[in-house]
Amino acid sequence: MKQLTIAKPVKGVGIGLHKGEPIEIILEPLEANSGIVFFRKDLNISYKAEPANVINTQMATVIGDHRGYVSTIEHLMSAINAYGIDNIRIVLNANEAPVMDGSSISFCIMLDEAGIKELDAPKKVMVIKKTIEVRDGNKFVKLIPTKEPKINYTIKFDNAVIGEQNYCFEFSKKNYIENIARARTFGFLKDVEKLRAMNLALGGSLENTIVVDDNRILNPEGLRFKDEFVRHKILDAIGDLTLLGYRVFGDYISYAGSHHLNHLLTKELLKDEQAYEIITLEKDYEKDYEKVFA
Repeated sequence: MKQLTIAKPVKGVGIGLHKGEPIEIILEPLEANSGIVFFRKDLNISYKAEPANVINTQMATVIGDHRGYVSTIEHLMSAINAYGIDNIRIVLNANEAPVMDGSSISFCIMLDEAGIKELDAPKKVMVIKKTIEVRDGNKFVKLIPTKEPKINYTIKFDNAVIGEQNYCFEFSKKNYIENIARARTFGFLKDVEKLRAMNLALGGSLENTIVVDDNRILNPEGLRFKDEFVRHKILDAIGDLTLLGYRVFGDYISYAGSHHLNHLLTKELLKDEQAYEIITLEKDYEKDYEKVFA
């Protein structure tokens, strides 16, 4: 099994969720062993997508340093993971990735347009060897060893519309596109003014966010899935784990997780060299892992 990149550059435009401004995005091929790289062309600065470069997880996953940053990368990262892409450059002219419709399906469409290209280097994956867990009160995220990775996610909100939801996602590209990619980000009407006072969510609208009041959904079209909320949290978690630089072969289990807990989980994992192994997918190993990339 070989490393993958995209076959040709593709360009798109969308609104930034937090700043509310139009953002141009270009996806470009990269050579083997380059990883996922974000390039701020307005600043002429590149940031590799990896836990060491995460600087904020308050409302989104943000990478950067004192010179600049790129926010809201998780939806795009999630789509890149689903397509099995190892190496890609994302060129932006602003400090966040566009939100598109609030899900990752627009990025999947861009990747379909770009096409996939095999590189002359073997694919590598991260195999979880022992359980790693991070807790905050009753909230937790953890990784457990397995060769057939799943995400088992539970959310619980004190809201009549959302309540408690659980979804178990089994990894495959087809399953992702059909059951996860279209799940949109969500927010509460009561929080909108507070966020906008913080210069956040300025680009949020009913076109890119599910907006929930005390007992109703404000979006006229309603939900895409009855449990769209927990499916979107899975979409986010896949994107956050992609910062590890490899497809992760381990069960991810979460109760009321968040970008912050996901980031702490990746840091905790990388601190313990006995907790994981990087495996090169030569022919002897391929049969154990290939179905996840189908």
